[in-house]
Amino acid sequence: MIQQRSPSLLGGAMIIAGTAIGAGMLANPTSTAGVWFIGSILALIYTWFCMTTSGLMILEANLHYPTGSSFDTIVKDLLGKSWNIINGLSVAFVLYILTYAYITSGGGITQNLLNQAFSSAESAVDIGRTSGSLIFCLILAAFVWLSTKAVDRFTTVLIVGMVVAFFLSTTGLLNSVKTEVLFNTVAEGEQIYLPYLFTALPVCLVSFGFHGNVPSLVKYYNRDGLRVMKSIFIGTGLALVIYILWQLAVQGNLPRNEFAPVIEKGGDVSALLEALHNYIEVEYLAVALNFFAYMAIATSFLGVTLGLFDYIADLFKFDDSLLGRTKTTLVTFLPPLLLSLQFPYGFVIAIGYAGLAATIWAAIVPALLAKASRQKFPQASYKVYGGNFMIGFVILFGVLNIVAQVGANLGWFANFTG
Repeated sequence: MIQQRSPSLLGGAMIIAGTAIGAGMLANPTSTAGVWFIGSILALIYTWFCMTTSGLMILEANLHYPTGSSFDTIVKDLLGKSWNIINGLSVAFVLYILTYAYITSGGGITQNLLNQAFSSAESAVDIGRTSGSLIFCLILAAFVWLSTKAVDRFTTVLIVGMVVAFFLSTTGLLNSVKTEVLFNTVAEGEQIYLPYLFTALPVCLVSFGFHGNVPSLVKYYNRDGLRVMKSIFIGTGLALVIYILWQLAVQGNLPRNEFAPVIEKGGDVSALLEALHNYIEVEYLAVALNFFAYMAIATSFLGVTLGLFDYIADLFKFDDSLLGRTKTTLVTFLPPLLLSLQFPYGFVIAIGYAGLAATIWAAIVPALLAKASRQKFPQASYKVYGGNFMIGFVILFGVLNIVAQVGANLGWFANFTG
């Protein structure tokens, strides 16, 4: 009898890292401009630990159910129908608000790229923000409407391009990091950091979203809880390292007070790139950075909207025919597209709201699942470290994120404006 070989840890880790790393990371330098570099690293490490732990809590609960059981099934059985509805609504809200965020920033970069491509020394072309958003959304929505296979193939091309562009742009930026900029030692503006820590948390949270993949990994590793745990730690750890390098690359080149015009435009990615270009000495870096940002947004857009497309099709029972897929496409893309045309500068704000909703299904619900599963199944093959204290710790993290987002909108906490 030939023993079946278990899949490598690297494979699972790449699934986790690939899901977590996306265009959300482009919002991190702007959302953490208030706490600046050291504060942003502390916020990212705290978020990484809590989000990784909450993912492991889903794993603990998942191992008590048959292979292939979905997150919804587990929530419904352990927490009841009400929590399942709340969980489902929060997932739908996150997917919709992220789609809006990616259309706004994708539209901005599309506008800039087309203006540069068609302008000459004699005549300047000005393709408006509305046109940029429409072009970006319609082209990528066509792939989702066509088929999952079309999305898969196009995403593969985008990811390869994104990795190459990220390597070129980040290594170039890291070589030009200035310590006085990184540690804000020659700043002309304010030198206060701590009051801005709270408002940075919800955006950081979105950068570590992988929780929907845990049931798939349980199946992938044939219910080997220890291997799933290791792959989650490696995958999220890799994401953390990449985010820290990105923070170093951006906040080590662009002075803190220069974030003012970026914040004024709602953390718009094209505004961030424009501000950064003034501090880049080598021209190819600016091109590589543009391509990296564009591919990161396009990849995340396709991943998020494919999930939203399937969710809408299932919710409204639209079939897979030409008419059915057209209906699903309209319900999926029209609301966020119209919102992006009405409010074109809302990238970081939208990511923050996504963090608020994601707190429910990525922090609070997993902690409650762990508590309920320990009561229902006292004998467990795998238990998350920290006992009941860790359950409370993760719930507190969720509550802090909700308070931070709501408090920032109500003016309870200081908002950094540059």
